[in-house]
Formats: sequence, C-alpha cells, structure tokens
Amino acid sequence: MEKRYSEYTQEELHQEIAALTEKAQKAEQLGMVNEFAVHERKIVMAKSYMMNPEDFEAGETYEIDGDPGYSFYIEYMNGVFAWGYRKNGHDMKPGGGGEEALPISMLGNKIT
Repeated sequence: MEKRYSEYTQEELHQEIAALTEKAQKAEQLGMVNEFAVHERKIVMAKSYMMNPEDFEAGETYEIDGDPGYSFYIEYMNGVFAWGYRKNGHDMKPGGGGEEALPISMLGNKIT
C-alpha cells in the first residue's frame, strides 16, 4: 500500500513531483487527456504538502493560480485544504458556487 503524501519527507515529495511531471508530459504527448489531468491533480496535492498551512489565514482572500477571473475567500483551514468560496471579478461578489475546498498550492498572493 502506498504512503500518503502527509507521510512523505520533503525529498520524497520532490521526487514524487518530478516523477508525476514526467508522467504528465508523456500523457500529454500521447493525447491522454484524462491521465494528464490525474497527474496534474496529484502534483497539486503533493505541492500542498510542501507548503505551510499557517501561511494562509481564515477571513482572508487569495488569488487562485490558473483562474485569473476568480479569487478565494477562506472560511477555515483543515490541514492543507482551504475551505471557503470563490469570488469573481473586481467587485468580489460570490462566484455562485457553494463552499468548496482548495489545496493550498492552488492559492496565490493574498488580496488586500
């Protein structure tokens, strides 16, 4: 049985990300869209375990990497997941979806 990312050392996480990146590139070259997406998601999760959840604060809004039209308001943190709501545009209205969890590696700079 495989270990959970929470049990990996920093070095093991680096190695896993490198291996997954290689697999994702091969899948992309072969046109295997679903496999590529799975590897990309695993990379996001592995990167989250290399970050410090204490760097993210409930009650704050952050950019979402790869989704420039939206930001993310954190209601609370649970491990490497930020739970909250997407906001759209500059007016910061709720993005229409309900509460969701994003791995912290998907969050960018804090919006002041």
